[in-house]
Amino acid sequence: MARHDAPVRAILGPTNTGKTHLAIERMCGHSSGVIGFPLRLLAREVYDRVVAIKGQAQVALLTGEERIVPPGARYFLCTAESMPVPTGDTHHDGELRRDFAFAAIDEAQLGIDPERGHVFTDRMLRARGREETLILGSDTLRPLIRELLPEAEVVSRPRFSTLRYAGNVKLSRLPPRSAVVAFSAEQVYALAEMLRRFRGGAAVVMGALSPATRNAQVAMFQRGEVDYLVATDAIGMGLNMDVTHVAFAGLEKFDGRRDRRLTISEMAQIGGRAGRHQRDGSFGTLGLGGEEGASFSDEEIQAIEEHRFRPLDHLYWRNSDLDFTDVKALIASLEARSDDPLLRPAPEAIDLAVLKTIAEDPAVAAKKSAIARRLWAVCGLPDFRKVGPMHHARMVRRVFTYVGEGGHIPHEWFAAEVARLDNVSGDIEALADRLAGVRSWAYIAHRADWLADPGKWAECTREVEERLSDALHERLTQRFVDRRTAVLARDIGARGADALPVTVAADGEVSVGPEPIGHLTGFDFRVDQSARLADKRLLLAAAERRLGDELDRRKVAGRGLGRDVRPDGRRPGPGRGRLARPLRQSPGQERARSPRSGPLILEPALRTTRALDQLSANRRAELRARLEAWLDAQVDQHLKPLKTLAAAATDPASSPGVRALAAMLTDAGGLLPRRALVAARRALEQRDRQMLHRLKVRLGPLDVFVPHCSSPRRSGARCSSGGAQRAAMPVMPPAGAALLDAAADPRGAMLAYRRLGGQWLRVDLSDRLASHAHKVRSAGGTEPVDKDLATSVGLSDQGIARLMDEVGFARAGESWRWRGRRRKPEQPRAPSHAFAELAKLKR
Repeated sequence: MARHDAPVRAILGPTNTGKTHLAIERMCGHSSGVIGFPLRLLAREVYDRVVAIKGQAQVALLTGEERIVPPGARYFLCTAESMPVPTGDTHHDGELRRDFAFAAIDEAQLGIDPERGHVFTDRMLRARGREETLILGSDTLRPLIRELLPEAEVVSRPRFSTLRYAGNVKLSRLPPRSAVVAFSAEQVYALAEMLRRFRGGAAVVMGALSPATRNAQVAMFQRGEVDYLVATDAIGMGLNMDVTHVAFAGLEKFDGRRDRRLTISEMAQIGGRAGRHQRDGSFGTLGLGGEEGASFSDEEIQAIEEHRFRPLDHLYWRNSDLDFTDVKALIASLEARSDDPLLRPAPEAIDLAVLKTIAEDPAVAAKKSAIARRLWAVCGLPDFRKVGPMHHARMVRRVFTYVGEGGHIPHEWFAAEVARLDNVSGDIEALADRLAGVRSWAYIAHRADWLADPGKWAECTREVEERLSDALHERLTQRFVDRRTAVLARDIGARGADALPVTVAADGEVSVGPEPIGHLTGFDFRVDQSARLADKRLLLAAAERRLGDELDRRKVAGRGLGRDVRPDGRRPGPGRGRLARPLRQSPGQERARSPRSGPLILEPALRTTRALDQLSANRRAELRARLEAWLDAQVDQHLKPLKTLAAAATDPASSPGVRALAAMLTDAGGLLPRRALVAARRALEQRDRQMLHRLKVRLGPLDVFVPHCSSPRRSGARCSSGGAQRAAMPVMPPAGAALLDAAADPRGAMLAYRRLGGQWLRVDLSDRLASHAHKVRSAGGTEPVDKDLATSVGLSDQGIARLMDEVGFARAGESWRWRGRRRKPEQPRAPSHAFAELAKLKR
């Protein structure tokens, strides 16, 4: 490119004015053209758009690490540093210096940037097209363009949409399609992690990421896989995304030298990413940890909303007319000052700092002409790793030792360094560091005069960068995106046709849209075990919102409530959930009675499971009525003798002795040890004993019990309708079991069994053995033990001895002798009825 008398136009305005789109249209209308962009990512985006218009053979892409230049290319999309320029302050090898019919520089106001500003100023002043030149930038450039380029035509473009201030918003209340802007990697990661918990995740965009990784993250946001994006101020540099709100996590940044508050222009540049085309956008601050944090002043808000900013009064400039006589002369020419007060000397950039560091070596400082030019080209190697001039100079110096005299970098060294970086293991930071390293080697590979086979190594570094970028994108997505939570968070506000479908698979797996949230067994929903603890509340909320229809359907399709409520309190069989459990608390009671409130065993109330709260009120009332009717039938079936006994306890026609014993036995659930009823038994007359016999009460030598209620199955019914709700439901003995070992759950065993040392013998069997012993003694026999019965049930010798001791017999050698009952009660054995024992365990 060279200077021409062709018109120069400055297209100025805020973000979202279509300046870039205009430049593309104008370039495609010419026979050739070049546009310089502030970011490689933006250059790549526009490259793809121009390829779609002109075809791949006519379009070239030039960036530091990527070079696609077909032989017949006429349209070049570049980063500002890679734009072909006539001569001077450039690190190019010169092969692409050519004229273009059209030239444009985007975001020219970046001439104020301390690090890269001199590059944008140079392109604005020197890059020209034969037929047309466009300078795209902010309206703050207007007075400088008037002074520096008086021949330029200035055209203002208004913003397509409105940008308004939305105040301070908590992270948990951010609207969808929001971008959160932070100014450090640590804060970006922390915010992304919080958004993963609250909203299912966020895409991450930072300058430290490779362009491929940033592309993948932005694409994920654009496709709607996540509704939030966390980024550094890199998003202010022309990236086009469908953002409706920009939230600033802070208003200060470190600019390389100090922490400072953002300028109003920088705030507007970043906040202006909200809204696209004619859709309005908003900006504001982010409230974190209950604090309001940073806030905009009224002056800043008004300036951003009205797009009124203080005009720039200077640009950074560096001399482009370089003296390559020797290295010292080169440094002096780079530090030359402009005579124009509007062009201030640029702060020392990394390339000049590296050049000075290497030039401290006298042998290097004396290099002349072509070698000095090559040294300056090598100093242009970007510091992608951000290690600073001292460390970066070491790599630059080594590269220069190979190419300074016109040689090539040894392929063994190049291959070894790239192979060392070709490792996709590690965390986000490790992968980002390797990507920065491989980008340096990609830059080197695109220098045709530095390698013997640049095409081969360019392809090699591209493949490694792609692998690392894919791995980094995967790690970012794995750490900061929970697709299930994102789907549910989006579904919470959906209604009607917008709501995602809920499906219940044959195995009970429940899914909302494509994401599984848990399993439904009968009416019992359980959250997916793989869910993180912080996400389980969201999954439960989703189930409560969306499973009502399915539970209604299951209620209607039920085949009898007996399969859904178990009298022994055990969980139902596979595929069915427990609907309710019986309680001792009556419907009108505010509090449960004590564990020995026996009559309530026969009047249990129902408490339905939480899952049934999701049914409609009518369905729930209908189901509850059916459950209560079923429960009444269960009480009649399993506890009818106990009901008859309870009636006798309150019947005035019964004798006082019968009423007292019946009340005590009912209160105990149908089983009491004989010792607990000594006084009551003495008060019984013969007719009272006959009455109790008709009531099916057995006055045994060891226990007083109702045989009909002593089986394990009916004991379970007593337990589930009795006081067991205050403790965990005991493990009930298997139906028909005569003897239990020491491993049996004592809370369940004592409902129908007597403990004999390390064994539990069913009460009716211990009663038979005890009665046999008394009969033998009454008949004058010498063998009180029914050995056939004891052997058939498996009672051990220790158990037999314990039973005989309780009956009143003691072993005398090989025989038994009667010693009479112990007058002193046995040392404190808990009452044999389950409810008092359960109360003791609970305490």
